[in-house]
Amino acid sequence: MTSTTFRRLVTRSSSHTSELSQDVAFELLSCPRRRYVMHYLKQRPSQPVAVRDLVEQVAAWENGVPTASVTRDQRMRVYTALRQAHLPKLDDGGVIRFDSDRGIVELTDAASELEVYLDVVPHDDIPWSKYYAGLGVLCTGFLFSMWANIVPFGAIDPLAGAGFITALFTVSATVHVRYDDRMRLGADGPPPRQRGDDQWD
Repeated sequence: MTSTTFRRLVTRSSSHTSELSQDVAFELLSCPRRRYVMHYLKQRPSQPVAVRDLVEQVAAWENGVPTASVTRDQRMRVYTALRQAHLPKLDDGGVIRFDSDRGIVELTDAASELEVYLDVVPHDDIPWSKYYAGLGVLCTGFLFSMWANIVPFGAIDPLAGAGFITALFTVSATVHVRYDDRMRLGADGPPPRQRGDDQWD
């Protein structure tokens, strides 16, 4: 089991948008190649994309090279996998429309309204949920030490102490928001990577 979890899968409700269950979204995005497809398409939500362009970009991301440096073998491996397995699966899941005859792919309304980001936890790091739990315990201990007049915390002005705790949570929340923006599928640049993304299937 990897240390990466899907932290949030949210659909905006409307009368014309099909909602995706969390289980379905998780299954569709459990494969790195399908995530890379969705990342590329979400960067171009209002236009059909040629399969050849999609293949070239996914192959470049997989191999960590510019699109101009993608080899024919790299391109063919991705093309075969996408056309035979991943694009049909995403189409069946209702998040894309794959026209194999015309060689084009586009997002459905459901996928274009789907907000997805990955909570990637590096090997030596902790999830944000545990970070906030730890921060809460730390701040509780800090307040208790001030209330119990424990040296040196008893000498801290209560207003200054409250300001310090507020600043800690504000800075943490700001960093968290920026982190989520970087990890969201469809954000600018290459897709967010996670452990195991070199295991293509």
